[in-house]
Amino acid sequence: MTIFAHMIDRATIDKIMDATNIVDVVGEFVNLRKAGVNYKGLCPFHDDKTPSFMVSPSKQICHCFACGEGGNAINFLMKHEQITYPEALRWLAKKYNIEIQEREISDEEKKEQSERESMFIVNEWACQYFHEILNNDVDGQAIGKQYFRSRGIRDDIIQKFQLGFALTKRDALVNEAHRKGYKDEFLVKTGLCIENERGIYDRFAGRAIFPWLNVSGKVVAFGGRKLDAATKGVQQKYVNSPDSEIYHKERELYGIYQAKKAIVKEERVYMVEGYTDVIAMHQCGLENVVANSGTALSVYQIRLLRRFTQNITLLYDGDEAGIHAAMRGTDMLLQEGMKVKVLLLPDGDDPDSFSRKHTATEFRDYIEEHQTDFIEFKTNLLLKGVKDPIKRAEAVNSIVRSVSVIPDPVERSIYITDCARRLGVDERTLISQTNKFIAGDREELQKEAEREARQQETSPVTQPSIGLHTPQEQATEVERLLIQQVIRHGEVMVIDEDMEDGHLQLNVAQYIAYDFGDDGLTFGSDLYNRILQEAVDHSGDEGFKAETYFTQHPDVEVSQLAHRLAVDNYQLGRNFQKETTARDLRQQVEHLMLDFRYNIVMNRQKEIMNEMKTEKDMARMKELMTEYKSVSQLCQQIGKMLGR
Repeated sequence: MTIFAHMIDRATIDKIMDATNIVDVVGEFVNLRKAGVNYKGLCPFHDDKTPSFMVSPSKQICHCFACGEGGNAINFLMKHEQITYPEALRWLAKKYNIEIQEREISDEEKKEQSERESMFIVNEWACQYFHEILNNDVDGQAIGKQYFRSRGIRDDIIQKFQLGFALTKRDALVNEAHRKGYKDEFLVKTGLCIENERGIYDRFAGRAIFPWLNVSGKVVAFGGRKLDAATKGVQQKYVNSPDSEIYHKERELYGIYQAKKAIVKEERVYMVEGYTDVIAMHQCGLENVVANSGTALSVYQIRLLRRFTQNITLLYDGDEAGIHAAMRGTDMLLQEGMKVKVLLLPDGDDPDSFSRKHTATEFRDYIEEHQTDFIEFKTNLLLKGVKDPIKRAEAVNSIVRSVSVIPDPVERSIYITDCARRLGVDERTLISQTNKFIAGDREELQKEAEREARQQETSPVTQPSIGLHTPQEQATEVERLLIQQVIRHGEVMVIDEDMEDGHLQLNVAQYIAYDFGDDGLTFGSDLYNRILQEAVDHSGDEGFKAETYFTQHPDVEVSQLAHRLAVDNYQLGRNFQKETTARDLRQQVEHLMLDFRYNIVMNRQKEIMNEMKTEKDMARMKELMTEYKSVSQLCQQIGKMLGR
């Protein structure tokens, strides 16, 4: 099967970039808050405890001031979703309803398409296939559709979650996939099929299908519940996709794609156990809900949620399994800075059954009235009816242990005071015990850091030197500063003068190119030379703004460099900066050009010295000495002009 036969043409790329709003794009994955002229949120590329990820609507770029990641919308999507440039364009085109015009690509370009994208395409096809079977196949309607209707699930919710059904015949999907041109390799790698010595067969045959969509809406996996046609939908057991290159169970949450906007709007997420709990709550009207599907919460899942909100309510049924599920995730949630509340539903209800008995307003009101913070929940659970002093002490220690992992010292202090009141224990005793837990955790972290340090000491990898010491390093830095001026201010006029032979106008890019041309100079970097030439070529374009042009450049290498050089050290906006005048710019560029020449001369001086050390021919030695004297004089002249 040919997965991609075309590439997107230039006109379509321009249309996509013109339509793209980076705040909307980043907002799909990060909960953003207005901060002056910009927006800020928790960085999705590192474990960010305080918002350090800034998004600039005016510059159409984003940047993390902690880890340095960022760029334009394309760069962000490529990094966040681990996709290629064409895939990112397709993502944006789909979001903004832009029809893609494409051209044929070569065989070599076809080979470069990623294996990950092949797996996503196979999963997307399978999702549509299962959904089509559910709605239009006789068995799909009689068995699969009947099961969902028996659970009270409406057709619009079936559509929303792309629910489906897999035929009972073990090679039904395999045969259809072959007919469509999909390869066994990707059917197995996605987990849709199992391969053994007898051949390849369907993993999910005879099951109701629950597709897993990641945060960006891509189908990464499936859950399958086996049904018995004879009993019209009696539950037997689940089968889930195995981990693969595109799916890691501990990093995904069921329903996150359908819930993320509601989570931001409601400033809270409900955590439930299973697929049907999520679906039933959506049908009831509560959409800010996700499930971890019976597995222990992982730090990856918590950090995914924390991008959208810090408030979480664990919503489980009140049996022993529900209590255990609530208990096992609490400390990790607290440690990651989440504000945790717990609600165990009454009378043997789970979120699925409870939501079918109540309206959204009734359900929401019930949650507000009955959810408790984790201290009250844990106190009631561990101390209710316990009189044995030893068991009470163990329970108190467990509660204090939970308090000790809260990262915010003020919040931790408030909880300690509350615990002292609830537990009837002296506050100083609780503070002392909390500090012991904290000290123990720090000691463990210190030991871990020391172990890592010892491993690094024995590693043959050498650490790079820090700082600019050599003439070559200095030259590289000056080149970076020069091209930064081209990217930030390339269109700004720095010369606007009447000359004897006419009127001379040069912007920053033209001035640097003109100065280079006088002495036949070029940057040491081909990328820098390309950027300078493009800035000069487009200087006559109406409304040309270098920073916008290069940060939105279709060449990813150019746009990523432009993003790094366009971002100011402390903020993305310029509302607090002194305005740079044309005169200031000209002085800065002139100074940098002198630095550029100074470094070239210094490097040449060093080259001559090295050559003189090994030169045996006296005539050549005299030539070198003459050149060295000339270069030294030039070096002194430029040095004086620079004030050195």
